[in-house]
Amino acid sequence: MSSPKPAPPVNVLVIGSINMDVLTPLRRLPEPGETIHVEDITLVPGGKGANTAVAAARQGATVRFIGCVGDDAFGKQLRSSLEDDHIDCRLIRTSTRGTGTAVILLDRATGQNAIMVGPGANDEVLLPKDDEVFKWADIVLLQLETPLSVNIEAAVRAREFDVPVILDPAPAQADLPDALLKSVTITSPNESELSLLTGKQVDNIDAAEAAARLLLDRGCQQIVVKLGEKGALWITHEQAHHVAAPVIEAIDTTAAGDAFTGTLGVGLAAGLDMPTAMKRACQVGALTCTQLGAQPSIPDLKALSRFKEAMRVY
Repeated sequence: MSSPKPAPPVNVLVIGSINMDVLTPLRRLPEPGETIHVEDITLVPGGKGANTAVAAARQGATVRFIGCVGDDAFGKQLRSSLEDDHIDCRLIRTSTRGTGTAVILLDRATGQNAIMVGPGANDEVLLPKDDEVFKWADIVLLQLETPLSVNIEAAVRAREFDVPVILDPAPAQADLPDALLKSVTITSPNESELSLLTGKQVDNIDAAEAAARLLLDRGCQQIVVKLGEKGALWITHEQAHHVAAPVIEAIDTTAAGDAFTGTLGVGLAAGLDMPTAMKRACQVGALTCTQLGAQPSIPDLKALSRFKEAMRVY
């Protein structure tokens, strides 16, 4: 099988968080007052924004990043890690606050995780006054680990230049303002985020569609629901389209949604139709789950090619 062709050159602007992940694999949570032994605790580059940017870069896009890190060892290490993926980091500010940190509790039995985030410098992300970076972009990718005001401003400014925007509404917020939802092109929650946004239980594809249509009623243009092992669902006022995910044995689901979003953005900016872009995004998200850690697990085009050949998915 031939390797998947890189997407035509596209410019992706990511505005988001940069964290150092403290990855803690464990068999069970400790009881109150109890101390337990865990497997080796590992420091791994992460943050939803940074993960998404790395995914886009490894899918062949030219990526610029707007973010903020602390003037500390973590900040220097994370900036260097992004530069190693050829991501333009000139718009990453340095703050006197500490670099953002996330503590990830990983259930070794299921591969599922629980995450606690200390935003630190991510609360000080600022957009440049010059609109050049928005004019440069073919697509803008946003998440909610940075201030809401920054996300709203970014979406509005991108729209002024007809640049599509994908919002990953995570960490989930029940009171996400309609001003943001109406300003983005695609809103892409996972099941739990969609449930919190709508107040509806989302545990299957039909429930996801029904809940997503409530967001359409609030002014969203398009919804792409990340369904984990069930794939993804695209909903507009006119249609609903489901894409299945490859069957894999999940080791760690950290960054799978971010890898999906980065890949989806690259595909759409390169001119793929939505179902095709979703299919590739599901493949990259699934492959991300087969390794430990956030950014180290995100595949490039060669890894994706080997995965597709081994899984016989095309």
